[in-house]
Amino acid sequence: MPTKPYAIWQRIIMADKGKSVPNSASKKTNEQIVHEFNQLRQEQRALASKMNELEAEANEHSLVIKTLDGVDGERRCFRMVGGVLVERTVKDVLPALKHNKEGLIKLLENLKLQLEIKGKELQAYREKHNIRIRGEETEEKEKETTKAAGSQSVLVGKGT
Repeated sequence: MPTKPYAIWQRIIMADKGKSVPNSASKKTNEQIVHEFNQLRQEQRALASKMNELEAEANEHSLVIKTLDGVDGERRCFRMVGGVLVERTVKDVLPALKHNKEGLIKLLENLKLQLEIKGKELQAYREKHNIRIRGEETEEKEKETTKAAGSQSVLVGKGT
């Protein structure tokens, strides 16, 4: 199997220095682990942000569809297409709006699956590298303390 020229030069340079070639793929530094973790979190946030944006757009489509349902089909209306306001009739615009809303709903379902997968990937990465986020430890301790205190109740009866 042919090797990459870069790998050959790297071996030659390292051999000249009398050192062996480090295997950087097997051992990551803490900074690399944290960087990759933060990158996964950023990707998850971006997916969630996009989902929120598309949900708002789908809601707007629903409102417009609901408004136009009771309107005469020959009535003129205006629609924004690629930043340009165009004049159409209701009967032309309504089917396009319904089609766009269906597309948005399908896209939202796809993004929801991607978000769940990214969350599982993030959790697996946390467990693999034993990553703890500041603040989570104190919350867990408070919950345990509250739970333990709640189970130590005292029942006092009236003496007759």
